[in-house]
Amino acid sequence: MAKHKSPARPAPTLQEQLPELREGQSVALLQELHILTREGKLNQDTRRKLKQVYHLVQFIEPLLAEVLAARGDVTLADHGAGKSYLGFILYDLFFKSKTVGRVIGVETRAELVAKSRALAAKLGFERMDFLATTVQEALTHPGLPARIDVVTALHACDTATDDAIAFGLAKHASHMVLVPCCQAEVAGVLRQHKALSLSRSPLAELWRHPLHTREFGSQITNVLRCLQLEASGYSVTVTELVGWEHSMKNELILARRMADDRHGARERARQRLTQVLDELGLPELQSRFAVDSGASPVTA
Repeated sequence: MAKHKSPARPAPTLQEQLPELREGQSVALLQELHILTREGKLNQDTRRKLKQVYHLVQFIEPLLAEVLAARGDVTLADHGAGKSYLGFILYDLFFKSKTVGRVIGVETRAELVAKSRALAAKLGFERMDFLATTVQEALTHPGLPARIDVVTALHACDTATDDAIAFGLAKHASHMVLVPCCQAEVAGVLRQHKALSLSRSPLAELWRHPLHTREFGSQITNVLRCLQLEASGYSVTVTELVGWEHSMKNELILARRMADDRHGARERARQRLTQVLDELGLPELQSRFAVDSGASPVTA
């Protein structure tokens, strides 16, 4: 008796093979970024990297959509862009299907900027720009528009995150998305005045030991950043980057510019900022955490 052959199963789609991929994600882009191999595979390291970027995209996409709905356009500046993984994937998933919107990567290393420009041209990502400049120089760079809607700074080292905040304040950004990295400036000042602080307050025990000085300095830096943003007219949410299991720097600061000063929140935050700096013996850092006193509501 003849045996009936089972119908051949169709080859699994790439989405079935790689359920991590977002719908509509360009495989060619992920291969160019070396997240996917030429054979369309993910290794452990690139799977983790993709998961990290996707997690951030989930936070940023709604902000872009909100600004786009309000004013019909949206511009994002990514500081310390590096190889621009975030910028490229955001463009691919959000901007590519639209006729407006712009992504600008700001990176000091000219060789990375050149590679990003070449990749954007190859992929036809016409509304992506890359600037080889520092965050501070970006404030007056002719290649940047007067208005920036969303500012991102992911693991921008040392004071580069503070510079990105200053940039966002100067541009009256509607949103800032910050993943701070190490920052040695505050810890250095704490270390310099440690003896005096110990004589003034038992709370100086929090940073008496060198390891604690470094960790407390990092913690208080982000507290001061949040107060600076609130005193400049932003509501601030601090959360963990769930999914960044292998990163010591797992803090995400989300800042949204408010249309009005609710119940004097700005002044209270400004007072708190000054009090914390004075209490910890850090008044010399007042200029680092300067408040945008001339802030005005963002209009559509």
